[in-house]
Amino acid sequence: MRRIRRNTIRAAVAVPLLALVASGCSAGAERDADTVRVVYQKFGTFIAMDSLMRQVKEEFEDANPGVTVELHAVEAQAEDYQTQVNLMNGSPSEAPDLIYQDTFTINQDADAGYLMPLDDRFDAWDERDQYSEQEASAVTSLDGQRYGVMLGTDVRGLWYNTELLERAGIATPWTPSTWDEVLDAARTVRSELGDGVVPLNVYSGTPAGEAASLQGFQMLLSGTGGTLFDDETQRWVTGGTGFTDSLGFLRTLYEEDLTLDPQDALDANVGTVNNEERFPSGRMAISLEGSWATQSWIAEANQPWPEWEEVMEFTPMPTQEGQGAGATSMSGGWALSMGANATDPDLAWEVMTHALNRENAVKFAVEGGQIPVRADVAEDPVFLEASPMAGEFAALVDITGFRPAYSEYPRISLAVQEAMEGVMLEQATPEEAARAYDEEVEGIVGPDRVTTGS
Repeated sequence: MRRIRRNTIRAAVAVPLLALVASGCSAGAERDADTVRVVYQKFGTFIAMDSLMRQVKEEFEDANPGVTVELHAVEAQAEDYQTQVNLMNGSPSEAPDLIYQDTFTINQDADAGYLMPLDDRFDAWDERDQYSEQEASAVTSLDGQRYGVMLGTDVRGLWYNTELLERAGIATPWTPSTWDEVLDAARTVRSELGDGVVPLNVYSGTPAGEAASLQGFQMLLSGTGGTLFDDETQRWVTGGTGFTDSLGFLRTLYEEDLTLDPQDALDANVGTVNNEERFPSGRMAISLEGSWATQSWIAEANQPWPEWEEVMEFTPMPTQEGQGAGATSMSGGWALSMGANATDPDLAWEVMTHALNRENAVKFAVEGGQIPVRADVAEDPVFLEASPMAGEFAALVDITGFRPAYSEYPRISLAVQEAMEGVMLEQATPEEAARAYDEEVEGIVGPDRVTTGS
């Protein structure tokens, strides 16, 4: 690491984000060139990034007297976090140097001029060969430039409580091969275990945000062979049977009382409650959830659950009729990006690569329940010992899908959530909700950018 020009040591300033944005009193020229401002999410069960950045701050400041790594942990779910980061980016004096970034937002943020291209710096980095082409595609914008480096990725499938399924008479390991088999298991749990156990959770509705759209709806849609976006025609898809069938699966859950009560499902903290309370207490049998669920149960978690390895199992989500590969998954991932207004890009890059080094990447993969994107981390003994299901998760990477990460996607995602919510609250049939979605999509992207699905 380099030694910094100045000898003045400044203490880190824990400025609340909204106060920072509201103040508007800092001039760009007044920002200390030796301070690197980092913004990231800390919400619910997700504390891994805060743990990582606190360690990075301590290590980097100790090795570089005169440098301050200024941390801004935003305690908000993904959509609100993105909104608050956008507020910061709206003013050069308040903009972050480094941004913890959901990869699906890279295109919209690059289009808005919030991010700095990283191609030259990444290409000169001696650890670049540890990253795959898949990682590169996730952080490369439509303009062909790299705007981030991934910290980790994930897959999605069905987590289930073996003790509950066995009490209900369902043999484990449980490996459903169709949607009907998933629903039949939920019906059995409801019949045998009663109202005290939630048979099956599928995230749905606007309060759940991207969890509803991605690991709820798109996990179902991908299992029908349907998609939100047609890569061949470069158009958004409307009128697809798979879309209606996916809403129909959701309708069945609520009509037959196989899932959470709507008021519980529409709690913005539903994911935290599921993984910190309902699963450990034996009040939830199955959940369509991400591979990162383990972060809720490990020793570093808010409420550790030491017995989870003896109780919880993971199985792939089957396709609708067992067609294709027989199973499906969707993946996301988060990256570190550099703000377009970074005060000292060279110094910001040094902090960024320190956070991404092998040791820190192992820490983040373990504590965040991540699938590593660095080859050396995926083979690291510390990671393998701490991640007993790494093999099951890695097996889904070859069949996983990704969100259409275009500028319009956040609005499309919200339209999906609204369609789900209409169905779960019995305000619309699946067919009616699908038609309303189609109209919304056409209004968002224009009639010349839609195509009819099959």
